[in-house]
This record gives sequence, C-alpha cells and structure tokens, in this order.
Amino acid sequence: MAEAPPATAGPTPGPAVHELLAAYRNGSLTPGAHVRRVLDLVAAHGDDGTWISVDAEAALARAAELEATPGAADLPLYGVPFGVKDSIDVVGWPTTLACPSYAYEPRETAPAVQRLLDAGAICLGKTNLDQFATGLNGTRTPYTVPRSVFGGDLVSGGSSSGSARAVALGEVPFAVATDTAGSGRVPAALNGVLGYKPSRGLVSTVGLVPACRSLDCLSLVVADPADLRTVLDLMVGVDERDAWSRPYARLDVDEHALVVGLPDEDGLTFFGDEATADAHTRARAVVAGLFRTTATSLAPFLAAGELLYSGPWVAERLVEFGDFLSVAHDDVVPVVGDIIRGGARFAATDVFRAQYRLAELKAEVGRLFASMDVLVLPTIGTTFTVPEVLADPVGTNTVLGHYTHFGNLLDLCAAAVPAGTTADGRPASLMVLGPALSDDAVLAVATRLAAHLPTSAPIEESR
Repeated sequence: MAEAPPATAGPTPGPAVHELLAAYRNGSLTPGAHVRRVLDLVAAHGDDGTWISVDAEAALARAAELEATPGAADLPLYGVPFGVKDSIDVVGWPTTLACPSYAYEPRETAPAVQRLLDAGAICLGKTNLDQFATGLNGTRTPYTVPRSVFGGDLVSGGSSSGSARAVALGEVPFAVATDTAGSGRVPAALNGVLGYKPSRGLVSTVGLVPACRSLDCLSLVVADPADLRTVLDLMVGVDERDAWSRPYARLDVDEHALVVGLPDEDGLTFFGDEATADAHTRARAVVAGLFRTTATSLAPFLAAGELLYSGPWVAERLVEFGDFLSVAHDDVVPVVGDIIRGGARFAATDVFRAQYRLAELKAEVGRLFASMDVLVLPTIGTTFTVPEVLADPVGTNTVLGHYTHFGNLLDLCAAAVPAGTTADGRPASLMVLGPALSDDAVLAVATRLAAHLPTSAPIEESR
C-alpha cells in the first residue's frame, strides 16, 4: 500500500509536460515508470473525490505500447498522462456525468481528446464533476465530494472539480475540462492552477454530452502556462460535425503593446470578503506594473451574466436531460433536478426577448473592446466551505459565477491565473478575458501574469 502523501495547503503540481519529455529523452525516466508513480500517488490520495474511474492496467499497457513503438518518443505528448472530465467520451471508459444510472459506453473518443492520444498522451481516467455539469461548486455529485487543495473544507469549485484537483495534486500535468458558465475557470481558481476557456468553436465539442449546447466549450486545466499553449495547439481544429466549429489563425502578438482594461473598482464586488478584496488589489497592482491599462465599465458584462440562469438558456439542459429526468428522477441530485426542471418555465417569447437583450449587450461590450485588447478582473469574488454551499446551494453557486457567467454568452475567451492567497490562506485568482479569436492575446497576458504573480503565497510575502 502506498504511503499517504502529506496534507497540502495549496497546489503541489508534478512535472510539467516539457519536463517529462526532457526526462524521457535523456533516459532518466520512462513513461511506464512515471505512470506507476502517478498511480501510486492516486492510490495514496485515496477516495478524495478527484476521479470517478482510473484504469491502471490500461494506462500501463499504453505506456508499454508507446515505449515499444519506433519513433513514438518524438511525439509532442509522448508518455504524458492526463485526465478527462466525465462528460466527455473516451473509448474504454463509461461516460457517467456523475450519474451512474445515466452511464453509457461510448463508441468513439471525442475528437479533441483523440488528438491528444494521437500525440502520444496517456489517458489515466475520468474525473469527477457536478452532476450533468450543472454547478460551479463541486458538491453536486453522488460520489465523494471533493474539497479545494487549500483545505479548510473549502469547496473545490465545479463543475470540472476533478480535473482541477488532479492537476493541483500533481497527478497529471493537464486535464481536459469543460466551461459553459465558468466550469473550467472557477475550480482552477479555487485550486491554485490555470484554467483556459478557448473561443467557442476552436476546439470540437463532438463527444461532449452538452449542458448548454449553444454555449459549451472544452477547456483545459494546467499547472504550467507553457503546457497550456502546447496542449491547446494540439486540440484546436475545425470539425465539420460541430455546428459551432470555426477556424483560427494564430496572431502575431506584441505583449508590450497590449492594452489591458481594468474595471472601475466601484464596479467590483467581493461579497463582504475583505481578505479577497485585498488580495485582488495587490494582484491588480501587478497588472498595472506590467501592462498599459485603461479604465473600463463592467456593467454590460455583468448584465449579460444575469441572463444565463435567469434567462431561457437554462432550458437547454431540459432539452438534453429532460427525458432521463422524467424516468430516473430519484437518481439525480435534487438541486440538479430542480435546476433542469426549471427550464420548463420559459416560453418562445422569452427566448427572443433574451436574444435581443444579449445582442444589445454584445454590441456594448464590442465598443468597450475597441479601446482595450483584454479585460482583467477577479475570477472569483469570494470562497465558500462545503457546509455553506450545502446550506444555500443556489445562492452560493450564483456568487461563485459572478465574474464568469457572461463569458460564453458574450463569445469571449478567458484564462484564470493564480494570484497568490488571501491573508488567511485562501486562493486568489485573476481572469483575463478577450473577444472571440483573440486567444493569442489572452494567452500572452495570462502567461506574463503567471510569471509575475505568486501561485500559493500572499503577494507581499513573495517580494
């Protein structure tokens, strides 16, 4: 039995992709040896709510196959283990969406995941999530409820809870997640790692069980910003089976010429959490020291965010899961079932009214981006403990998504970047947002911020 690792009070990432590749190529490590180490680490962590399924035999067999294949060592992800959120199809693992009675065996691996496998990566297993990807807190699962790696019974965030934890615990250097309302960014923020939501349509969503089909994105969680660019480039590609797919041309970005929008401080809220407000103020000062900045309004962004759950988009979940819910309602987490059923209250007229309002807000946001390249704001305004979320599951969830809900509605791309901790040791995170197809600008800003912001120590202590 593997010895239990020490408790963490923050992320403890393992080797990055480029470090693993270097070790494999200089002969100091093999994929098989590393996979065995990872499996021992997963076993030592125990049933902590990170994974729904791990297939040790398949992972070791894949490592052995790669080691025996001539030329495989030149693949860009040769022998690199990773995790996949259990709402995304991977042949060999059931897709459960954290609802065992919903589970099915996929006949095809999601194309974006297949690109990673073709590049030499090793899928370790499927990660935990808020059931049916409905939630931003991580507690809505019939499996073990995960906690943030920062301890204190803090929620892990969701819905991609397991993907963020697997990276933060050093079990994998990256994990594939999803993001509809912040599901990839909020858990990254709450576990002190990076989360990236690409522009809608750059990464195929074929093989993803949709939450809101018109908004869903596959996203990435990583510990090292260099890995973000490496893995994303492999996943991007037009897919004619994805109705929202669109091409992307890399941009030549001069990061020193970029203008960063900072919202008026009066427009920010931290829900009474002064420690998180102070951490954000310190991080914001770092932004101002690195980039040209301009003041901007956050009002149209927040107005769009209010449309997501108060508007008709919630009915998309009813389209996808309504039939299952009608026959298996006892198998669904109660708050998830209530949210899905709530989509029935909207009429066609509500859809059009919301679309008209969203179009107005998109135009207003577009005018704001004419004077800035990206916008930087908090990823989360406060944190909650598991008991606090269970006592008020809807209210706390809404607060966690305050700064993320509008991202896909407004067709933005976004990165969550660790920004140290609060004075009492809770995670802080900055979010970089840009218009659709400005991914290279967002990544440039996020990468530069990651190099200058601490990952898990208060900013003033790192200077």
